[in-house]
Amino acid sequence: MTIVCFEDFARGQVIESPRLTLTREAIVTFAREFDAQPFHTDEVAAKETFVGTLIASGWHTAALGMRLLQRSVFRGGSSMGSPGITELRWLKPVLPGDAIRLVVTVEDCRGSTSKPDRGFVRFALAVLNQRDETAMSQTFTVMLPRRGAAPLPPRAVDLAEGAPVAEPTDAEILPFLEQAEIGATRDLGPHLFTAEAITAFARAYDPQEFHLDPEAARRSHFGGLCASGWHTAAIWMTRVITTRARDAALTARSGPVPMLGSSPGFRDMRWLAPVYAGDTIRYASTLTDKRASGSRPGWGLATSRNTGTNQRGEPVFAFTGSVFWQWAP
Repeated sequence: MTIVCFEDFARGQVIESPRLTLTREAIVTFAREFDAQPFHTDEVAAKETFVGTLIASGWHTAALGMRLLQRSVFRGGSSMGSPGITELRWLKPVLPGDAIRLVVTVEDCRGSTSKPDRGFVRFALAVLNQRDETAMSQTFTVMLPRRGAAPLPPRAVDLAEGAPVAEPTDAEILPFLEQAEIGATRDLGPHLFTAEAITAFARAYDPQEFHLDPEAARRSHFGGLCASGWHTAAIWMTRVITTRARDAALTARSGPVPMLGSSPGFRDMRWLAPVYAGDTIRYASTLTDKRASGSRPGWGLATSRNTGTNQRGEPVFAFTGSVFWQWAP
């Protein structure tokens, strides 16, 4: 596999990717697995939603951005992973038939002060459609090996013998955002990351060797097969949709069910520890802020802190996100 190194990048460098055209089938297939909201899965149902038409999931756009990074910035090779994303914004919907490409700018390069075998490169990424409109922007950091430096030994990893998890049966009444309680936390339930699912997601969106090949992953600094960060994030969305479906069924027995809209983006996404094959991650979401929308009457914007914790109680994932939420009946 191609080796891409810290020394291959310099501040101010601009790299562009080839184009990738999204089909309706690809949009719906991703959404059915990870983000089954009606405006991602069905044109007719989408007409009655906040969005009004079929669009790609933002998580799908982000995952495709990772695929295009592999084709351009990483030249088909592997990095040493990413500690996280400073900010991501979904600025325009991606529609069936859109052809997207990346324009990536190197913002900063710095060597690690504690680990001499690697350095950090900060990138600013824009996803452009065929009209050169920015559909998504993102600022993030990647770890890369230093050319000629002796690599540190892989971390010692004892992969878990993950067992299938039961789908929770609890349900809560869904409030309209006006009545939602700041500080309220919703447990989103667990998810088992299998080796098969990790490699399938990686082949489609993030084909780095430590997500694809157990032997290569053991030799890497991760020390074992681990999930793409975008896989970890997409499963958070799956848990939101699955939990909300139970809550909506309960809520519908006694009154109207508040609708969710799209998300303008998130900040401070941190991949705090690798998610290995066999790990079970429990997700949760805490409402931290809310406000009525000035531009969309009847809607508000909810902000939440979202987390994932493994079976040993270790935090592995966190971010602060926002979403449009129906303000009142």
